[in-house]
Amino acid sequence: MVTFTASRLVSGNRIFPTSIMIDDTGVTVKIPSFLSGQEQTIPYSRISSVNIDCPFLGYSTIIIETTGEGKIIANGFLKNEVKEMKMLILFKINL
Repeated sequence: MVTFTASRLVSGNRIFPTSIMIDDTGVTVKIPSFLSGQEQTIPYSRISSVNIDCPFLGYSTIIIETTGEGKIIANGFLKNEVKEMKMLILFKINL
């Protein structure tokens, strides 16, 4: 399992940063908050595309689109982290 944690310097991640876990079964996105939190696991068979937004300055965003469940947008990651996440997810999808 590989875990990526968003920077605390990004709005929305200051106290409870978003984390993305990639393992053999799928991708788990955990968005904690003060009184509650959201955790969603997406199996690789349900992922339709993975997009990244890497601005010249600032933190990058990963967008995971699914079949039937909408999309997940997580921001606050370094450019090399989102590129690695995309590569890992696409590799697992193509197995």
